[in-house]
Amino acid sequence: MVNEWELKKLFIELGKRIWQRNYVAANDGNMTVRINDREILTTPTGISKGFMTTDMIIKVDYNGNVISGNPDYRPSSEVKMHIDVYKERPDINAVVHAHPPFATSFAVAGIPLDKCVLPEAVIVIGAVPIAKYGLPSTDELPDKIRPHIKKNDVVLLENHGALALGPDLLTAYYRMETLEHTANIVSKAIQLGNLGVLPEAERDRLMTLRDKFNLQGKITTCDSTPYDNYNTPKINTAEFNNNSSKISDEQIRRITESVLATLRK
Repeated sequence: MVNEWELKKLFIELGKRIWQRNYVAANDGNMTVRINDREILTTPTGISKGFMTTDMIIKVDYNGNVISGNPDYRPSSEVKMHIDVYKERPDINAVVHAHPPFATSFAVAGIPLDKCVLPEAVIVIGAVPIAKYGLPSTDELPDKIRPHIKKNDVVLLENHGALALGPDLLTAYYRMETLEHTANIVSKAIQLGNLGVLPEAERDRLMTLRDKFNLQGKITTCDSTPYDNYNTPKINTAEFNNNSSKISDEQIRRITESVLATLRK
């Protein structure tokens, strides 16, 4: 039987972690837990996840209508997106939505985290796709994520953030951590000049571990094809004036366009 009091305390603990780890700013982000086929617990709107208290957690039905909770607080404005997840995925009981900086940077750049890079990420979250942009708090967002959540537990949201699903709230949160940790390392590897990708044979060996550990959920197998397009583009240093430490606006523009073009190939 679900212990709602313990779940509310976990909301508070994870809300603090999400805020302290810079996964959200101000009042961003939201979390929900499915209690049964009629009721969902959700974080309130307009409240920092780092400053929530148990009395702020609200119970809603599958239409987003408030069942119980402090009347001073309203449900998250993006609860529609969470409800759609529960309708599409009977195996999912918790959803965490946040804006972790590194992962969100990939979502803004339009670059999916779909390469086989870190062993843990290969077996835990697999290839992470990007759902097309949808206006937050409207039906557009559920419509955009629906094709992806059917086969992925973690999804990037174009120009928005990320979504992590799990059989319970702690697992959903851990998947968000794995996503941001992976995005951080991939971003730094790109800056260093090369993104090494695990070969197909190693990827397949890792996937046998996923079966061995009986990991729940759904993932799309990551891509083991070498991704030379992530290599740092070569800059023509002859363009720079050796007699001056200043770089013109035009040179900065050309370099920026070169980097963006390389990443998007």
